[in-house]
Amino acid sequence: MKKVSKIRYITKSIAITILIGGKSTRFGSDKGLFELFEKPLISYQLETLSQLNYDIFIIAHSMKQVQEYMEKIDITKINAFIIDEIDTKIRKTLHTPMIGLYSAFKELKKLRYEKVLVLSCDTPLLKKEVLNYLIEECKNFDCCIPQWTNGFLEPLIAIYPVKKALRTSKSNLKKKSYKLTNLLSTQWKTKFISIEKEIKTIDENLLTFININEPSDLENLKERYFNKKKENFKKN
Repeated sequence: MKKVSKIRYITKSIAITILIGGKSTRFGSDKGLFELFEKPLISYQLETLSQLNYDIFIIAHSMKQVQEYMEKIDITKINAFIIDEIDTKIRKTLHTPMIGLYSAFKELKKLRYEKVLVLSCDTPLLKKEVLNYLIEECKNFDCCIPQWTNGFLEPLIAIYPVKKALRTSKSNLKKKSYKLTNLLSTQWKTKFISIEKEIKTIDENLLTFININEPSDLENLKERYFNKKKENFKKN
């Protein structure tokens, strides 16, 4: 772990992590650092997350990537970088978010956090109200994960129990089972949050779930939100 500011330990009940280590083959570059209106996508997230008053960690795949981010973002908004842990049991050629999650769970366990809100860097339009809702709803559960009416889950906008998720992620890596929803265990007390029935009441256009996988997605991003806010972002 590379610290960039003093870890405040505001609360050990929950931490926030942002995964940036995914190999962006379809996008063609590091999505988190892609600039939209002269600002990296991840910076939009950090501006929102810093309002929640929880410790924030960025999960990177290498020290080189850490250095690139330190040069581009406001590091005062985060507590530390956690670098993917790849040992002899995990092939170095393997690219899966499961490695980043395992690394995050392992480090956060050492720091004695109870739960973690896991996010990906490609969802720049996160709404504070949605994240607060997830955190509040998860108080009496091990895990809270948004679910669409078709049953599809959003594993990268979800809250996990650190110790239990460390065990399941380690087991999945050993079994080469990389599907993120395999993190969940039937032994956990899990709450599935309806996106259409619950979250849409506080995020009408579901901006929180707009993610960027390839360059063409940027047009949707602009049409849905950024064109309306462009002038405001330029002023900032």
